[in-house]
Amino acid sequence: MRYLVTGVTMAAAIALAGCAKKAPEELPPPPAAPAPAPTPAPTGPQPGTQAHFSQAMMGQDVIYFDTDKYDIDAEDQAALRQQAQYLLQYPSANATVAGHADERGTRDYNLALGERRATAAKNYLVSLGVPSTRLSTISYGKERPVATGSNPQAWAKNRRAVTVVVN
Repeated sequence: MRYLVTGVTMAAAIALAGCAKKAPEELPPPPAAPAPAPTPAPTGPQPGTQAHFSQAMMGQDVIYFDTDKYDIDAEDQAALRQQAQYLLQYPSANATVAGHADERGTRDYNLALGERRATAAKNYLVSLGVPSTRLSTISYGKERPVATGSNPQAWAKNRRAVTVVVN
């Protein structure tokens, strides 16, 4: 039995000796640098879109006019400057300025007044550096009121020019 244990031990030693590790002929490549973490997708509206413009303007995408007027006052100028800054920051964005009127007056008169209001706003944007080729106008006259009612408050809200970004 003694010989058996010795024989088994020697056989194991010989077997292990035969398993000696040899250096590989070619080393594996170094580990690759870890891949950068994916950039999170932006949240919110895409820049240069109407949704982004409205969000950035915070209500300054609309200017208001006095009765039968289409002149740009100081408050309107501030809103139009903000609009121009946006449009200059996003040169791929084009805009339409829509002119509106209150319900008083004939349809034809209000369409013409809405066009004068839209054109006045467009011309001011152009004077601030926005290329005229990126701006268009349209008049809705009294056809698209935002406030219903036949009272001075509703009329004041409807006498407006609205800038809308289009692509």
